[in-house]
Amino acid sequence: MNRPIVFAILLAGFAAPALAQEYPSKQIRVVLPFPAGGGSDLIARVVAQKLTGSLGQTVVVDNRAGASGNIAADLVAKSPADGYTLLFGNSSLSISPAVFQKLSYDPVKDLMPISMASSYPFTLVTHPSLPVQSVRALVALAKSKPGELAYASAGGGTMSHMAMELLRVRTGIKLQHLPYKGAAPASVSILSGEGQLGFVVMPVVAPHIKAGKMRGLGVAAPTRSTAAPEVPTMEEAGVKDNIAMQWNGFFTPARTPQAVIDRLHREVAKTVHLPDVKQRFDAEGATPSGNTPAEFAAFFKSETEKWTDVARKSGTKLD
Repeated sequence: MNRPIVFAILLAGFAAPALAQEYPSKQIRVVLPFPAGGGSDLIARVVAQKLTGSLGQTVVVDNRAGASGNIAADLVAKSPADGYTLLFGNSSLSISPAVFQKLSYDPVKDLMPISMASSYPFTLVTHPSLPVQSVRALVALAKSKPGELAYASAGGGTMSHMAMELLRVRTGIKLQHLPYKGAAPASVSILSGEGQLGFVVMPVVAPHIKAGKMRGLGVAAPTRSTAAPEVPTMEEAGVKDNIAMQWNGFFTPARTPQAVIDRLHREVAKTVHLPDVKQRFDAEGATPSGNTPAEFAAFFKSETEKWTDVARKSGTKLD
């Protein structure tokens, strides 16, 4: 092998570690697809604060709500692939290809998974004025008044929307849909009674359930939540195969150097398992992850396939 080629190979081998050591050298922006106050926002800010210390650079959260998370995702997908603009994406990323006819970006091709931060279940809740105490009673009421009950969601194409579509597929009920721009305004709608029910993430609804301002009917997870252990799972409540988990994690634009991705993964994985962070997650009903980029990518693929099937069966299409 001639000397120039050998030299080039050796140089490439040293470049990745050097890049990882140099990164980061300036502020990192984490773009969040939803408004402040929602479940993803709570988790993002806890992690960003810790990353500021471990990375030695300020990590700021930039809320860019709208279009079911696609405004933020498009912004990051078209940002420089240098590790300084990240997306704190959530379950909506796996739904968008299934329900939107036209996307200005491709979640699979234009974004690269770094690591999942956490996951937590959606919980079916109602306003206390709705005369039901169980999922079975709710289904019976909805069937007696087809299309009259209204549910609030964080927006068309979000997991809170599709979780209800999944319930409709499983039970055959018909409901009105009230889409909002994020989990926080959707929760306000249910608290006020404008939205009579909805699937909302456990970190947001747990305090309201404890205060009696919302009634928890079912957790869309395999097991009950530590944040509200008195609420049964959807299967315990009588509806099988009704799993709707809100996951969230870090993505970067495609073609970001592997050394940068590896550095970010290591720091995220360490951060989410810090005792005080894990304690905060437990209080919110969230489970820390920190999985590898490859594991996160495989999970993302399986979620996309699942919600594509639900969208097809429910006839859900947006745009």
